Amino acid sequence: MEFRLVLAQVPARVGDVDGNVTLVLDAWRQAADLGADVVVFTELTVTGYPPEDLLLKREFVDANLRAVDRLAAEGPSGTAAIVGYVGAGEGDTTDRDHWDVALATRNLTNSAAVIADGQIVATYDKLRLPNYGVFDEARYFTPRNEPCVVSIAGVPVGVTVCEDLWSEQGPVQASVTAGARVIANLNASPYHRGKRADRERWVRHHATQGGVWLAYCNVVGGQDEVVFDGDSMLAGPDGTIVARGAQFADDLIVHDLEVEPYDPPGVPAIIGGAGRDRPPCPDRASLELLDPVGEVWTALVRATRDYCHRNGFEDAVIGLSGGIDSAVVATIAVDALGADHVTTVAMPSPYSSKHSVADADSLAAKLGCPHLHLPIGGPLAAAGEVLQDQVATGFERDHHDGRAPGVAYENLQSRLRGLYLMALSNEHGPIVLTTGNKSEYAVGYATLYGDMAGGFAPLKDVPKLLVYDLARWRNRDGEVIPTSTIDKPPSAELRPGQVDQDSLPSYEVLDDIVQAYVELDLGIEAIVARGHDRDEVRRMLQLIDRAEYKRRQAAPGPKITERAFGRDRRVPITNGWRG
Repeated sequence: MEFRLVLAQVPARVGDVDGNVTLVLDAWRQAADLGADVVVFTELTVTGYPPEDLLLKREFVDANLRAVDRLAAEGPSGTAAIVGYVGAGEGDTTDRDHWDVALATRNLTNSAAVIADGQIVATYDKLRLPNYGVFDEARYFTPRNEPCVVSIAGVPVGVTVCEDLWSEQGPVQASVTAGARVIANLNASPYHRGKRADRERWVRHHATQGGVWLAYCNVVGGQDEVVFDGDSMLAGPDGTIVARGAQFADDLIVHDLEVEPYDPPGVPAIIGGAGRDRPPCPDRASLELLDPVGEVWTALVRATRDYCHRNGFEDAVIGLSGGIDSAVVATIAVDALGADHVTTVAMPSPYSSKHSVADADSLAAKLGCPHLHLPIGGPLAAAGEVLQDQVATGFERDHHDGRAPGVAYENLQSRLRGLYLMALSNEHGPIVLTTGNKSEYAVGYATLYGDMAGGFAPLKDVPKLLVYDLARWRNRDGEVIPTSTIDKPPSAELRPGQVDQDSLPSYEVLDDIVQAYVELDLGIEAIVARGHDRDEVRRMLQLIDRAEYKRRQAAPGPKITERAFGRDRRVPITNGWRG
């Protein structure tokens, strides 16, 4: 028999319960108009993911429960919906006079409701609660080990949630054993490079092992330090991926499944289904998958747009140095927000090269965004006069004690630029986007209250070499980021003739050490075995460890590697371990 299934890849927003209900109802009604038997939504669609400590608020959990009741009351008839929400178990919060956080989190579940024809006909509570990386579900939820299979329009459908899929044995197999012929897997799976292959492997594995259709529906959009890529998929019983959702974009995926009718014992039957009288399945153009670098670019654009817009910022301001990092951030911002909503600011010092200033001007012109020139030479000289010999300032000066200007003077320049950008933000309201990359954040080559000042850091999890790849990718259809910016040696230009490799190894070496230590948790011996000098490895690891206090004060930025700084990597600032 023909069974029409829809995957609703929606941008559920954390905390926006009413807005998420509207998203669900709109997509559900579209699915019903298309004659769908069932529409599958995402993990915790009602609350958004991850709701974190909002779950400790009684009012929030209650609002989420009322929202599920509203979905049942207002959803269209004839089409079942499977929607993620927070269950309250036996301790329904609406019946308690006193809110007990400890009791609440023992009762809360990461759940899915099967809703049809005005009724919540079944619920499923997630069994496997991830508690690694960016996930913290064991803090809030209690696992349950009861499979959920319901018969929708004569087809037994099993319900699972995200991590339930990522194991050889567990809820998927339990649903198959209970008679499911279609498995709905609701997801909030954050993006990182290479994750698609892992997802597909599990989807194909369970589809073929169980001989079932497997519908994997993932949320889309940016949420603080993670970005969800959608990329939903439907696999047939032979493991073939027969339908896909868009990457990093809202989508409604409609597909007709050929399923033999089956009425397993003990499985509740619900009406669902729009019957045979329905329009043809909409034609869907085949999706061209993004290449590995384009995937990262698109992730950064979506993350930046959603962070800004969801936090009330329509506009952004960026310090544009003529270097590669600020050029890439400015271009991401324009792609995310539009040229009219991005202001770039050149803030040359006496040590800024003419070619860097020219590159900054050229980029701003090609992007078509407003561009300001605010030199810092005057304030830098004034700061030197005030500080006198407390800080060695001015490479042209002779200090009475023979000291040469050093890091303090370099950081003074960076902090003056941060001062300018924050003044523009305070006066006009745009968010300041910072421009540091993962390699710099790793070893502390970023200035607190200087180039780290700002509200969002698009490149925070992007290694330096990947920054260059992103620039070349963006230029694939014509130069936007000046070739001279890409080709010149990287430099902060805070002293005459400065280049990054004066004090750091090449980025080919540094990025590999950072990946090994931060993302793979390798020790000194294992990193040396990758072909690196022992003394250099030890020096870089010391820099990484010492910079933890800086990273704790950094703006959030989107995760695009397997392990990002921030909630993904929780290392104590004060610790005596030296590897």
